[in-house]
Amino acid sequence: MPKLNVNGEEQEFNAAPDTPLLWVLREQLGLTGTKYGCGVAQCGACTVHVDGAAVRSCVMPLRALKETQQVVTIEGLSRNGTHAVQRAWQLMDVPQCGFCQSGMIMAVSALLKDKPNPSDADIDASITNICRCGTYNRVRAAIKLAAQGVTRRRVSAADGLQTEEGLS
Repeated sequence: MPKLNVNGEEQEFNAAPDTPLLWVLREQLGLTGTKYGCGVAQCGACTVHVDGAAVRSCVMPLRALKETQQVVTIEGLSRNGTHAVQRAWQLMDVPQCGFCQSGMIMAVSALLKDKPNPSDADIDASITNICRCGTYNRVRAAIKLAAQGVTRRRVSAADGLQTEEGLS
């Protein structure tokens, strides 16, 4: 039976070599955080990491993967939602419907791993995920916040002062 390392654990599955990784993750391994959006690698809802690189799992056939490669899904990015990108997403209230967000978060975390302080041009070139709700301005703000080490801005209602608190 074929095996993959998914979220740090060796997983066995039963699927044809031309089966897209997305369907093994969702249907056989029960990792439903990775979404099916378009099926043609255009929207990015299915983005996962393979050896640290963001890939569109809806078009990644199993035959293209080796047992030694590391696959990370949104469930494996952090067990409790404390990854810097996830925290920035929460602090900036990025999601509306949320459908695209797991893929977007995975794409952004891969970008920040390669470019810890991305320019707007870097973001435009790397983050090609589609958000039907149009939260792109909040996505960009959250990327910049995560790149800064995720800082929470808190405004006191009494005096209107803004303070910053680092998150770990």
